[in-house]
Amino acid sequence: MAMRESTGRRVFVFFNTTFLILLLVMTLFPFVNVIAGSFSTSLELLERPFMLFPHNPTLFSYRYIFSTQTFVRALMVSAYITVTGTIANLVLTFLTAYPLSQRKLFGKKILMNLVVFTMMFSGGMIPGFLNIKSLGLINSFWALILVGGINTYNLIIAKNFIQQIPDELKEAARIDGANELFILWRVILPLSLPILATLGLFYAVSHWNNYFNCLLYINDSNKWNVQVLLRQIVAQTAYIGDLAGEAAVIIPEGGIKCAAILVSTVPIVVVYPFLQKHFTKGALLGAVKG
Repeated sequence: MAMRESTGRRVFVFFNTTFLILLLVMTLFPFVNVIAGSFSTSLELLERPFMLFPHNPTLFSYRYIFSTQTFVRALMVSAYITVTGTIANLVLTFLTAYPLSQRKLFGKKILMNLVVFTMMFSGGMIPGFLNIKSLGLINSFWALILVGGINTYNLIIAKNFIQQIPDELKEAARIDGANELFILWRVILPLSLPILATLGLFYAVSHWNNYFNCLLYINDSNKWNVQVLLRQIVAQTAYIGDLAGEAAVIIPEGGIKCAAILVSTVPIVVVYPFLQKHFTKGALLGAVKG
């Protein structure tokens, strides 16, 4: 026989559910408003600044932003930096995390203290810029890929995850004559798919949303990523045609802004469902182990 819920419990569930529904509506409304605005005419946007459905849907805004090569090129730049940068980040992070996960590593405590130190203190923007300039990486995509190549927080999560893999597997591989790189490639990586997916998502989102580094290190407008171009569009401080070497076209009103925001947001949102099943498991296992 099922137990009857108390009055207090039912009241709590009612108010908790109501609160969560209101929170969901408040969270989704800006996104729905942007989607509706991207399909609206400029006149309707002036008359109805906030809407859920456009009265006269139109694809003008999307045709406009894809009518020049500028926006498409910025999307391709962001995609290239995201894919290349994420792969580089994962390689560098795991090549560093694996030796740090070894319990018998000489000087491990000192090395870990130095790693944690970088979470609290950094060289700053000006020394970083001078370093990139001295390496000849100004206006190079490598400036966006290599800067922050290893995130300290992600490194610690990866190290903790590798530490919870049984040592017996590594010892068995060593008995069979495997070296450390072989163990990392054939033993550790196959067991690390959850943490790879988690850190890959972290790094991919970071690269896709990277705005400041591109603004700081990239002077050539043809190499701008979509976030910098989006800033120019939203702020109405640029001419899309000028950036592509075409005839000057003044960036138009709100519908273009909404369409640009939506197009630049959708790619990274689409990636998440494919990694979701690994995300929570990888984050928890990497975070709770000491």
